[in-house]
Amino acid sequence: MRREAELHFLGRELGSVGVSGSRHDRGMTIPIVEELVLRTAARHGVPGPVAQELLVGSRPCLHLVAFQGLTLAQQEEARPAARTGGLPSLPDGVDWPDGRDPLVLTVDCAALPREALDIGLPSDGSLLFFTQIEYEPESSVVLHVPAGVRTTERSATYELDGEPEQVRVYQPDVLYPVPGLTVSPDWRDSPATSAFLDSGADRDDILDDFEDAVRKAAAGGASHGVAVQLGGFSSPWQSAPDEGDLVLLAQIHGQSIDHDVFTQTLIVGTRGDIAGRRYEALEFEQQV
Repeated sequence: MRREAELHFLGRELGSVGVSGSRHDRGMTIPIVEELVLRTAARHGVPGPVAQELLVGSRPCLHLVAFQGLTLAQQEEARPAARTGGLPSLPDGVDWPDGRDPLVLTVDCAALPREALDIGLPSDGSLLFFTQIEYEPESSVVLHVPAGVRTTERSATYELDGEPEQVRVYQPDVLYPVPGLTVSPDWRDSPATSAFLDSGADRDDILDDFEDAVRKAAAGGASHGVAVQLGGFSSPWQSAPDEGDLVLLAQIHGQSIDHDVFTQTLIVGTRGDIAGRRYEALEFEQQV
C-alpha cells in the first residue's frame, strides 16, 4: 500500500513539469523527478552519472488510460479527458473529413494537465483524430473544435454513388490522463552510459529494467503499455518518425481503440505546426 501511494504521488507531481529545448536537450531537472530517477537507479545498480544522462535525454508525456489501467489510488481521483471511438460532434457546415476515416479519439483539451507537456496544445475545445487503424490510412485528419461553438453529432451513414454506406464506428470508451516520462533512444550513446554498457555483458538488460522502472514510477504505476500517448518521445515498433524537426503529437495503439487491432499509429509534426494548430501539415505513420 505504501509503495502504491508513493508511485501515485510521484505520477501526480509530474504534472507540474515544464522543460524547454530541442529533441536532444530537453532535460527533466525538476527535483522530484530527479529524486525518482536517482532512487530507481540505486535500486537497479545504475550509477548516478548514468541516471543523470537519462534525465537529460527525457521528455514528459501524457498517457490516456482506460479506468481499469489506473491504480486504485488513481481511480479515486480520476477525471476523464478523452474518449475513444463514437461519433463526432462537429460545427455547423463541417462534415466528416474527406475519406470518411473513423473517429478514433476525441480529446477534451481543457481537461488535460497541459503543464505536463512540452508541446503546444489548445487550452480548450476538443481535438478529434480521424484515421484508419486496421490498415495503412490513405488520409488522416486532426480537427480542433473550439469551446462554445455549436456542434451536432454526425451520422455514420452516408450515400455514395446512390448507394448507402456507413462509416466504421468504434465502441466509445473513456480515457483518463496520466503524466509520464519518456526517454530519448539516443541517451545510451552518452559518455557515462556508454562506459557503463562496456563494463559488463549484462549492462543492456540492467538499463532496460531501469528505464522500464522509471517510466512505470513516473506514471504512478498506471498500465500504459497499449494506451494513447500525447507528446514525449515515441516508442515505435519500427523506426521512429519523430526525428529532426518532427516531434510526436500522439501515439495510438490499435488495442486502445479496439482490442482486436494490433497496430500503432504515430502522428508527428513540427513544434510550430502543432502549436499553430496547422494540423493539415501533420504526418501519420502506421506500424505493425
